[in-house]
Amino acid sequence: MDQTSNAGPDILVNTGNDYPEIREEVTKLCERFPGKYWRDLEEEPVESSYPTEFIDELTSAGYLGALVPEEYGGSGLPVRGGAVILETINTCGGSAAAGHAQMYTMGTVLRHGNDEQKQRYLPKIASGELRLQAFAVTEPTSGSDTTQIKTRAEKTADGYIVNGQKVWTSRALHSDLMLLLARTTPLDKVEKRHQGISTFLIDLNEAQKNGCTIRPIDAMINHNTTEVFFDNVPIPADSLIGEEGKGFRYILDGMNAERCLTASEAIGNGRYFIDKAVAYANERVVFNRPIGQNQAIQFPIAQAHAQLEAADLMVRKATAMFDAGLPCGAEANMARLLSSEAAWACAEACFTTHGGFAFAREYDIERKWREARLSRIAPISPNLMLSFIGQHVLGMPKSY
Repeated sequence: MDQTSNAGPDILVNTGNDYPEIREEVTKLCERFPGKYWRDLEEEPVESSYPTEFIDELTSAGYLGALVPEEYGGSGLPVRGGAVILETINTCGGSAAAGHAQMYTMGTVLRHGNDEQKQRYLPKIASGELRLQAFAVTEPTSGSDTTQIKTRAEKTADGYIVNGQKVWTSRALHSDLMLLLARTTPLDKVEKRHQGISTFLIDLNEAQKNGCTIRPIDAMINHNTTEVFFDNVPIPADSLIGEEGKGFRYILDGMNAERCLTASEAIGNGRYFIDKAVAYANERVVFNRPIGQNQAIQFPIAQAHAQLEAADLMVRKATAMFDAGLPCGAEANMARLLSSEAAWACAEACFTTHGGFAFAREYDIERKWREARLSRIAPISPNLMLSFIGQHVLGMPKSY
């Protein structure tokens, strides 16, 4: 895959299409997977609705290994490069969420794994021999308060025994590896509640032979999400990433990348909706005039477009700062917040423009509209992003 880019120090004022070659090639790949491909998957039983063919082609082309350094067989692109890949997929009407986790979960291994773990896993992740698509954090009783997780990993002579439950763990049935967050020290034995949590990279194929059960959740969005149960599941000692008890910090370290990458997906969805809305507004004639001539149709599309362009600038700023190694928690959270709201504005404008036809599955509007609504909830609650901004940017008291 081509790694060239016209993005430089002026990226924050360059609103042109950076990485044009990647955008072009990803678009060509996506053309082989039109709307019917994604609609048909939704007709399949939840267990078999994963876009395997699409993910295989993305992997073969090197896109899912784009952020893996070249020394481990990847393309060594910065996060901005990965963001462009995901944005383009969604702009074309696909679902980048089917493969996005590999980009940011890989970073935990890269930044905090030891040399042996990097050599063992990263080349195989880059080549597609191993898929790291499962990120097990959320639990039924803890929700957004990750420090309250109850899944335990108790140390043994040769590793750990895991017990607990995770929920909304997407793609677990289609992943070889899972990044797992579990308590290694009980909450009542630590000074601060974020302490005593560890990160593990576990072999899901082996785990499922030894007490791990994965059940698909039938949801309104086809994200192949699951709940995962651990019943005395043994994992080897070398599954531990970094130091025991410091896993919460490792996860937080990767969440800025997650914010940037998923924000880019929202930008892609917004562009999809604007393109569809403008095309339909120009071609649909009612009362002997195109409906796009009516301000009630034209102005909401224009307003949503303006919101989207502003959100895109924040995404570019956040990814530029992340790639420069600068603190970017505020920017990443604002990028995620603004992009999801902009995508939703675009979705609503597009849905209204199509009127009754927006409900017809063949138009794909309702499918993408559901995705846009999800982005306002997951992978992070907007309330958490607002509380971060209020406390850490504006200096107001902690709200929770």
